[in-house]
Amino acid sequence: MSSKSNDQGRAYEFAYILMLEQELKNANIIVNVDKANGFQAAKKSWQLLDPLMQSLYQKSALAGVNLIFELEPLILENKPVTLCIQTDNKGEQGDVRDILISRDDIAWMIGLSVKHNHFAVKHSRLSPNIDFAQKWFNLSCSANYWQAAKPIFERLKELKNKGVKWRELDNKESHIYAPLLRAFIDEINHQYHHQGSLVPTKMVEYLLGEFDFYKAISVDKKQLTTIQSFNLRGTLNQPSKKAQAKMIVPIVHLPTRIFHCDFKPDSNNTVEMILDEGWQ
Repeated sequence: MSSKSNDQGRAYEFAYILMLEQELKNANIIVNVDKANGFQAAKKSWQLLDPLMQSLYQKSALAGVNLIFELEPLILENKPVTLCIQTDNKGEQGDVRDILISRDDIAWMIGLSVKHNHFAVKHSRLSPNIDFAQKWFNLSCSANYWQAAKPIFERLKELKNKGVKWRELDNKESHIYAPLLRAFIDEINHQYHHQGSLVPTKMVEYLLGEFDFYKAISVDKKQLTTIQSFNLRGTLNQPSKKAQAKMIVPIVHLPTRIFHCDFKPDSNNTVEMILDEGWQ
């Protein structure tokens, strides 16, 4: 992710904190904002935006906040609420939530993953030093995977040492992407053949993190704000003592089967994976 994109993402997180605090105070709720963790970095990125972009981000965040309030009546139960921006390294630890909303009086917390102009879940990578099966499934990549993948990474290292730039490489798709992704596809199918349902289940858990959350996405060109729910454990959408949620967020079931894992038709740089329970 570029530095500009990173700053925009943090600024958008700060816009959510501002709008959450504003709307909670408008509802006469005491708000505590955690100024530690990722707050200062987000504030700094926010201050880099010009006023026009700040206004756009706030309008987008306000739309998302109003929907979250309809989904989560426990926020508006006239009890003090704490807002926190998490540090970036939480994602590496299995927590993809950027913003936490909690109450001190009960054991309740929800999280928001805030995205600006992109829908990605995690930016997972293949590299000569990453055993992706270990990170994704708590298994180990097979010797066949490393035998196929390592020569490609070693070749890239040689070219880099010679001063060859990425843009100067010819036939990247056929010489790099295709063989590396073929090794990845074969490894996924190998692991699934031997480990069964553990592979698709653990893979989705890895990509989505260890906690339920809402994903808030701003698409600036369309002036659109979307909220997606990932209620895998049933912790979202809880009723308060006085109110039910205005919309029901169903519990999502994790996949247990891989129906298809191979190259996208007419492509040698994109892999499709289709699983049960509607995941792809």
